[in-house]
Amino acid sequence: MKRFRENETFQNVIQPTRQEVLDGFYLKGKWHTFFKNNNPIIIELGCGKGEYTLALAQRNPNINYIGIDIKGARFWRGAKTALEEHNTNVAFLRTQIELVDLIFELGEVSEIWITFPDPQIKYKRTKHRMTNPVFLSKYKKILVKNGLVHLKTDSEYMHGYTLGLLEGMGHKILYANHNVYHNEGAPSIVTEVQTFYENMFLEENKAITYLQFQLSDIT
Repeated sequence: MKRFRENETFQNVIQPTRQEVLDGFYLKGKWHTFFKNNNPIIIELGCGKGEYTLALAQRNPNINYIGIDIKGARFWRGAKTALEEHNTNVAFLRTQIELVDLIFELGEVSEIWITFPDPQIKYKRTKHRMTNPVFLSKYKKILVKNGLVHLKTDSEYMHGYTLGLLEGMGHKILYANHNVYHNEGAPSIVTEVQTFYENMFLEENKAITYLQFQLSDIT
């Protein structure tokens, strides 16, 4: 509860109600007014503690980053650190991921990161899987043309499911690897930035998978 109250005082945290988003989110298409610049926007879906969002923002000061998660107590740490270190190109948004196409305007987002999502292995949970066709269509709406989507996960199931779906739907796969830390060709940003849970997985010798892809126009 202390973290929730503190989040309310943070200038880099936005916490709209679900109804406010459904009625017309005030920053949709106007995120440049929040950041006070027209720099590209990259979002992380299910940002957890905010480590990835914050690390990317610190590396790329000319890009705006938004971490999105429904659990504000998690990203409290990332938001607080960003304020303490005066990282003005990072924000955190507390909302449901399925509302993402109501949060951003068409083509307002340059890239999407999905880091260690719940794989939702059970069939009845498919609708909650963050790379299912419904979610992909939402991402397609908000991304710029040829915008990138990154999926980093310890779940071989999630990796395989997404890879097969992308291939079947005709989307463009730019990079795919089942064990990114044992591949010399892996993008440096993938191996140099790690989340709290990723460090735990690596200590357990779990393979970390990575996909980078673009969403094609599907008719």
